[in-house]
Amino acid sequence: MKLYDSTPSPFCRKVRVLLHEAGQSDAVELVPTTGNPVADEAPFTENPLGKIPCLVPDDGGPLFDSRVICRYLDTRFGAGLYPEDRIWEVLTLEALADGLMDAAILMVYESRWRSEQERSAAWVDGQWFKVTRALDALNDGWMPQFGAPLDASQIAVGCALGYLDFRHDARTWRTGREALAGWYESFSNRASMQATRPET
Repeated sequence: MKLYDSTPSPFCRKVRVLLHEAGQSDAVELVPTTGNPVADEAPFTENPLGKIPCLVPDDGGPLFDSRVICRYLDTRFGAGLYPEDRIWEVLTLEALADGLMDAAILMVYESRWRSEQERSAAWVDGQWFKVTRALDALNDGWMPQFGAPLDASQIAVGCALGYLDFRHDARTWRTGREALAGWYESFSNRASMQATRPET
C-alpha cells in the first residue's frame, strides 16, 4: 500500500498514528507529497481533489479523507479503534477534532498562500473562534470519552492538539482548559505520537 503523506499535516499524522498503534507502520509505503491549495505535486490522479492523506491499497482503488482511510485500516488490521459499542461517540468526536484541524489549517493557508493585501484578519479570527469553541467543548463535555480505552477519536484529538502546538503555539490553547491539557500531556507521550511528531 502507498500513502501520500506530509509530515506537517495533522490529517496524515492521524493515519500514521493509527498504523503505529495497530503495529502496522511497515505495511504502508509513505510517499512524501503536499496537498496545499496551490501544489503542483498533489496526488490529483489518485484524488481529484488533490488532498492528502490519500491511500492506494494493494487490493483496490484509492481511498481519501483521513476518516475513510483510518476506518479502512482499522478494519483491515483488526485494530479495534472504532469500537461498535461506542461508535457514534467515536465518530462524532473524530469529526469535532477534524473540524478543529480544518480551521487551524485554514489559518495557516491564509497567511502562507494569500498575498498580504488579500488577507483578512476577521476571517482568521473567525477560524480561531471555531477552534476555541471546539477546545471548550472537548474540555467541558468530552473528557469522559478520553477515559475509555484507546480509540480513533482520541488519536484525532491528539493530532489536532499537536497541530495547535506546532503551528499556533503562541495562542496558548491550554489556558483555562486544564483537564484537556492534562490529558494531552499524557497522550502526547505515547510512542505513536512521539514517532509521528510533525516536521516543517
